[in-house]
Amino acid sequence: MSKYLFLTVTLFLLWSFSGSLQAAPIPVLDTNAKHKPGGVIKGLPPVDNDLARVVTLGNYNNISRVKAKARGGKKQRRRVRFARFNRKITAKSVMIINADTGETIFAKNPDLPRQPASTIKVLTGMIAIKSLKNNSLVRVTRHAQQMPRSKIYLDTKKRYKADDLINAVLLASANDASVALAEQIAGSEKNFASMMTLRAKLWGAKKTICRTANGLTARGQHTTARDLAQIFRHAMQDKEFARRMKRTKIKTSYGKLLRNHNKALWTVKGALGGKTGYTYAARQTYVGKFKRGQDSIVVAIMGSGTMWSDIKKLVEYGFKKNSQLKLARYARDDSTGIVTAVR
Repeated sequence: MSKYLFLTVTLFLLWSFSGSLQAAPIPVLDTNAKHKPGGVIKGLPPVDNDLARVVTLGNYNNISRVKAKARGGKKQRRRVRFARFNRKITAKSVMIINADTGETIFAKNPDLPRQPASTIKVLTGMIAIKSLKNNSLVRVTRHAQQMPRSKIYLDTKKRYKADDLINAVLLASANDASVALAEQIAGSEKNFASMMTLRAKLWGAKKTICRTANGLTARGQHTTARDLAQIFRHAMQDKEFARRMKRTKIKTSYGKLLRNHNKALWTVKGALGGKTGYTYAARQTYVGKFKRGQDSIVVAIMGSGTMWSDIKKLVEYGFKKNSQLKLARYARDDSTGIVTAVR
């Protein structure tokens, strides 16, 4: 009888305290544990040295979460993110630079020579601004009149103010106006193209060769994304040029409305000006300047299939990367708290 009484009391006590009992947590395995030769701990499987830590163990011997972090994980994640970003950009060539210093922020095939399309009109407009007075009258030859679109349909029987034609080139990307200005300034489009090439080289665009005033496809004509960025960076330092480039629309002296082809002016935050371009050989091309706060960047793309989408992504990335580069230029002395520039 006493034997049964003892068993009953024991079971009752176990039942009473079972609610407060918990299994001891499983120990964490750390790669910092002392290993025997060969990296094996007796009674346990080998620890993978590529794993920084195995963590977390729940109650009642149930593992709630297991995390493995590889060595160099941050760098690897950055590389993966960059590769994904790069795949989202359809442009064959890209260049992003700091508009103030010319420092490279991002580059993708920046020195690959390609047809420039209408982006080269940046040089045409800039040379015209420096060569002609706004009220100068420009003749229109048959050659200029016959240029394909984009155009403003100039009349050979009329003369046009240089101011109107320059705006037509920079805003409406007029091919006929480009040639009319070129012939007025240099006597022929060929001579003017040589002036454009020289101006590009003076601005550091050494791989740019111009054959036309309007960027229409021509044998031997080419530029690069790096050159385009440098050309536009220098051009936008001219107040007159920059003033024209940020206009969304303007009327000519004879009443024709010119609309800017650069949609970034009203769709991308901080856009200050830009030049679009397209030919079958060049595909979509673009170069533009953007400013946010105290930071300014120039973005140039060539051979794009989704130009406006590319531009939006690249502008966001450019400003983010530029901020990171600015931070990287400074070092902090932990003992004194003094921040100094890293040269």
